[in-house]
Amino acid sequence: MSMTDPLGDMLTRIRNGQQAKKDSVMSPASTLRARVLEVLQREGFIRGYTEEELGKHKGLRIELKYFEGQPAIQHVARVSTPGRRVYSGSKDLPRVRNGLGITIVSTPRGVLSDAEAREQNVGGEVLAEVF
Repeated sequence: MSMTDPLGDMLTRIRNGQQAKKDSVMSPASTLRARVLEVLQREGFIRGYTEEELGKHKGLRIELKYFEGQPAIQHVARVSTPGRRVYSGSKDLPRVRNGLGITIVSTPRGVLSDAEAREQNVGGEVLAEVF
């Protein structure tokens, strides 16, 4: 059976792994997932990720981050879903928790955080919000 929302699946694996206090979680590899993980790593929400071979498929091992026993990611949610796409201009990008969190945006210049998209004056599809 095919998966309808691969990015939502990866975000759910991260959420479940942090609730279970795991050191790392695995997710099937794709370019979009890797770009979203780069943004999360740049913004300090995960320690890192590596690409691994899983038989004939590739996977991403995501190293989760904790601060004083609490997960670094308190909330992660998919905004734009396959059934309802959400787009935003650079000036209308939503602020998460008054700037404490980030919005991940897919733009013509790549997958960026909301601050990077505002700085480069580009909008796009709002993928997820994290804080």
